Amino acid sequence: MPADLAVIGLGPYGLPLAQAAVAAGIPTIGYRTGPEAGSLSPAELRRMLSGGFRPTTDPAELGRVRTAVICAPTPRGADGGLDLSQLEAAARTLAAHLRPHTTVILESPVYPGTTEEFLRPLLEEGSGLRAGRDFHLAYSPSRVDPGNRDVTPATTPKVIGGLTPACTESAAAFHARLTDKVVRARGPREAETVQLLETNYRHVNIALVNEMAVLCNDLGVDLWDVIRCAETKPFGFQAFRPGPGVGGHSVPQDMTAPGGRGLRMVELARQVNDRMPGYVVQRAAALLNEHGKSARGARVLLLGVTYKPDLADLQGTPAREIALRLRELGATVSYHDPYIPSWSVLDHPVPRADSLYEAAADADLTILLQQHRTYDLQGLSVKAQLLLDTRGAAPAGAAHRL
Repeated sequence: MPADLAVIGLGPYGLPLAQAAVAAGIPTIGYRTGPEAGSLSPAELRRMLSGGFRPTTDPAELGRVRTAVICAPTPRGADGGLDLSQLEAAARTLAAHLRPHTTVILESPVYPGTTEEFLRPLLEEGSGLRAGRDFHLAYSPSRVDPGNRDVTPATTPKVIGGLTPACTESAAAFHARLTDKVVRARGPREAETVQLLETNYRHVNIALVNEMAVLCNDLGVDLWDVIRCAETKPFGFQAFRPGPGVGGHSVPQDMTAPGGRGLRMVELARQVNDRMPGYVVQRAAALLNEHGKSARGARVLLLGVTYKPDLADLQGTPAREIALRLRELGATVSYHDPYIPSWSVLDHPVPRADSLYEAAADADLTILLQQHRTYDLQGLSVKAQLLLDTRGAAPAGAAHRL
């Protein structure tokens, strides 16, 4: 066999898996499912290629591996639910070349029941094989934290839920080559619901602290000091911090299935988080007004437009809506981000500031949206006419905080 593993989908879930597999010495092929792909530096790509990674556009190669992991993106669709079109395309492509004894693992974010009710029929009908008898089928939630240097695939436990006990063990045997700990779920639905719980846990807690930010501003309370004190509690509390919105590739799932039962708390959390870009613009306009300036005609500099610090990823970034709303108010918007050389909002280019300090000194208002490590916030607070810090990253008293 030319490879042990096929990673189908080279986006935010598949590319880290392929990197981990190559680092573990597993010959790996990568098959892209659509235009979306993760980003690799030239050095990272060279290391992967030298380690046995082969990108391919030939679907026939998917039938020559022992393990196929589907990592197709499942973004939010126009109806608010998950769009499974890329997953369906990946499944049909794999099914046409699926061979007996292959282990198929789904790692895309999906609704509970998707592995058995959506993926399984596609694979069986397209291959003529039967899951659990002729090939192994399992679900494993992707646990990726882009840009986090303290967490590696080897140290992150992997949850596995197979269609049968044998399916679970086959998938667990594969992932045991990548991680120190494999956790066996009772089945695919339980493993899928792990992903549902983990993703929604993040969004619900961010929504809570975002609402606290609005409340504390109204009360004149320093939320950042509240969080600093609260996180000293050794039990029953995990610190989350507010921000201008929630980005990333894992969308909150307020439905357990299309047309199925909804999760009211998650729907409310999504509404709260979706309002944060508008709240930031509201605070920006009020801050300008307090200093005798109008939003119309104001020069506003956005610092850090990625959804996460030190990462060149714009997926779901709240900066896009903030820039759009500021433009609607008549402001002149520019940006600075060391990771994004060019940026457009609704096909309209946003001017990029070359000199950070000069741009901050020239702007009527500078809004910190992402705290990249390269930003000297102490120096920036001195240069900027007005600084609105949405991340609580600037020194206390050096900026107006969210």
